[in-house]
Amino acid sequence: MHYFSQLFHYDHPWSHVVIGMWHKYPNPHCSHVVTIDVVDRSVDPQTGVIRTERILGCKQKAPIWIVKLFGGSEDAFVREISFVDPRTQNATISSVNLSLSQFATCYETIRYSPTNDGRTAFTQTAEIQSRMALWRGAADRLEGWLVQRFEQNAQLGKVGFTDVLRSMWESKEGHMHAC
Repeated sequence: MHYFSQLFHYDHPWSHVVIGMWHKYPNPHCSHVVTIDVVDRSVDPQTGVIRTERILGCKQKAPIWIVKLFGGSEDAFVREISFVDPRTQNATISSVNLSLSQFATCYETIRYSPTNDGRTAFTQTAEIQSRMALWRGAADRLEGWLVQRFEQNAQLGKVGFTDVLRSMWESKEGHMHAC
């Protein structure tokens, strides 16, 4: 099992980041995410918590040894469930791969929470585990490749989301100040 985590601060208030998270894709830095389908969205009338379930369709260029060993294609799907709590100002996104999950799973959790200085803390963790206990050598190679790919996509996601937030809010804030 491999773990990944990162902490980052976006220079935008929590409300802007949460609105922006619905506009993260498509963006040129994360071109591997090609479709986003909302499966379900609801608001809890007691708490005001917004729950959204989405399926993300991705195109990933897998190494030849993975395709030969496991079959499959470049198409991959991820199930994502988010909870946005406007009262506590916390947003949590949990995701898991649906494709090739019989061979390996990637459980990811993202949290957005406000900081005291008006920015937003972004915490991302992932647990990547091969499910091929009988083939330890192949399992280690698969986990290694998945962690490397996850880290690359996480960095691209951070850069892409920063650009999305900048395009959504910084130009608008500049126009507001000019008026």
